[in-house]
Amino acid sequence: MEKLLVLGGTGNIGFPLIEILAEKAVTIVAGTRTPEKVAGDFKKFPTVEVKPFDFLDPATFDEALESVDRVFFVRPPQLANPPIDMYPFLEAVKAKQIKQIVFVSLIGVDKNPVTPHHKIEKKITELAIPYTFIRPSFFMQNLSTTHLADIQKEQDLFVPAGKSKTSFIDTRDIAAVAAECLLKEKYLNQKLEITGAEAISYEEAAEIMTQVLGEKINYSQPSLLKFRKTMLHRGIKKDYVNVMVMLYLITQLGNAKKVTPIVQQVLNREPISFQQFVEDNRKLFLA
Repeated sequence: MEKLLVLGGTGNIGFPLIEILAEKAVTIVAGTRTPEKVAGDFKKFPTVEVKPFDFLDPATFDEALESVDRVFFVRPPQLANPPIDMYPFLEAVKAKQIKQIVFVSLIGVDKNPVTPHHKIEKKITELAIPYTFIRPSFFMQNLSTTHLADIQKEQDLFVPAGKSKTSFIDTRDIAAVAAECLLKEKYLNQKLEITGAEAISYEEAAEIMTQVLGEKINYSQPSLLKFRKTMLHRGIKKDYVNVMVMLYLITQLGNAKKVTPIVQQVLNREPISFQQFVEDNRKLFLA
């Protein structure tokens, strides 16, 4: 039986992916920087082994990749310089002759060469590693993580997206698509742009949240400059903030509104709706 390495296994894509794969009794290595802290999260999965892994520590690569056939990873948001923090790992994957690497990239990335995602995709293809690039639209879970504090404390979507629309996708759907890509050869060397079933504005998102939560949620529509200054003032790393600003600029230009049928085609069901996402996270948003 094949062995799969899942990096970011405690994240909002990696963990549901491991849940899906574990149900199919797939042998999984969960790579993490703090194996001793997260081992308990995976105790209920008998086919999961936790091993130390850090993109910035090449000494962890060999053990994590030992006897592995396929690799799944998402770029950690704080790592924004691929030649330094990603390329060494990709070269190690190539040296191990891995059968497939599944990378969660970004929709429209082929037209945005300045993004870290573009550079990572390019390096993977240059190394001739068999790949599947999953290119999702904006994660719904960005609102329940990165932007959560503003929603909880200020009842505000503090997002510099202007009046543009976004085809939000739930990370649980990304995980489900990733599982299919890892388990079925037909997705090898494919580039899958995946989105939710519709594109909505952040004003519409605030209205849906208001209806579901029973509490008024506003969309303050900050400028890119105000957003950047605020994020930096909060102590978020400059490189991470710059990537967020770049992605929201792309959104303002209308590049996040594309809707594709790929999720339905791969999973044989409709994508999770924005309303369902808010309902599932009701307690978190109202905390």
